[in-house]
Amino acid sequence: MAEQAHAPEHPAYPVGLRLAGRRVVVVGGGQVAQRRLPALIAAGADVVLVSPSATASVEAMAAAGEIRWEQRRYADGDLAEAWYVLVATADSTANDQVSAEAERRRIWCVRSDDATAATAWTPATGRSDGLTVAVLTGRDPRRSAAVRDAIVEGLRDGTLAARHHRTKTPGVALVGGGPGDPDLITVRGRRLLAEADVVIADRLGPRDLLDELPPHVEVIDAAKIPYGRFMAQEAINNALIEHAKAGKAVVRLKGGDPFVFGRGMEEAEALAAEGIPCTVVPGISSSISVPGAAGIPVTHRGVAHEFTVVSGHVAPDDERSLVDWTALARLRGTLVVLMGVDKIGAIARTLIAGGRDPHTPVALVQEGTTAAQRRVDATLATVAETVVAASVRPPAVIVIGEVVAVGNPPA
Repeated sequence: MAEQAHAPEHPAYPVGLRLAGRRVVVVGGGQVAQRRLPALIAAGADVVLVSPSATASVEAMAAAGEIRWEQRRYADGDLAEAWYVLVATADSTANDQVSAEAERRRIWCVRSDDATAATAWTPATGRSDGLTVAVLTGRDPRRSAAVRDAIVEGLRDGTLAARHHRTKTPGVALVGGGPGDPDLITVRGRRLLAEADVVIADRLGPRDLLDELPPHVEVIDAAKIPYGRFMAQEAINNALIEHAKAGKAVVRLKGGDPFVFGRGMEEAEALAAEGIPCTVVPGISSSISVPGAAGIPVTHRGVAHEFTVVSGHVAPDDERSLVDWTALARLRGTLVVLMGVDKIGAIARTLIAGGRDPHTPVALVQEGTTAAQRRVDATLATVAETVVAASVRPPAVIVIGEVVAVGNPPA
């Protein structure tokens, strides 16, 4: 029977072991045990390590009380009451003895030195969003690991869709989509997109990701939500609430980060008032990513020790402005202006009047991180006319400061 069980033509029967509170014996405290112990601990197993020595990491697990360490060599009888055993010593004779006891006691036994002598194999395992992926390819562990990695990566970045069905919870995720390049959305954001029933998207979000969504997903352009008597933001809030209350998993896909001039907190507050679960997924803000994509560091040793991000959608002389432009003019670091293309002339004049050098370099990066990205350079004194002459259009990130000339100085 043993020979038949080990015959290569018979594939292993896959099964998930529930080891919480059950005795597991690990024989050997070296590198193999160091790799395998964390998963056994995470499974809640009552782990007993039998080994005269152990690596520093394994010792730390014992010191923390995560495992019990019998600091000695294996002895017959150590597997009593065990449910599972891992043999991981460099002594083949000792390994054979442990395997023999496991066979007598009918305990599943994994051997790190000889898979053919084991009664169980450890699969290449990965986890993503509550899902465990385990891959077995017989005697080719590297292939198992490669397949495991490909599946887990696909689940994490959303390219492999595996939607929840029984446990999916209705609610809203405010997802920062990053500056525009679809590869710059976070892993969690992409995964939530793959799980969505409804996506309400900004025009500045990574539009290419919408093409990857399954056909049943309802995609709503936030700019086209009928506003009627409502303010635009109130209408968007109402749409989020309506779809979430209908039991849908909703993603509000926003450009950049939801809380950096994205009005994400207004949406979160509206959802909280209705008792709707809300998850906030931070995104890569265009304030740092777009300058970086254009070769501009917002800070640089010996040049700028701080950077300030400011909204330019309201002119400096507008009574609604909350920005102290005079104080900003006195700063020596980098100033990053978002949503300020049509106000840059007034902003530049105010900064110069406040004491900023008219020759301070300025860069305007339009459609940053996308295929249409372009960079236009000027100075505070010339930026107003440059914007007109170069036909710079939103969205564009404006960088003001000496860092503009670092690494990629204007011609």
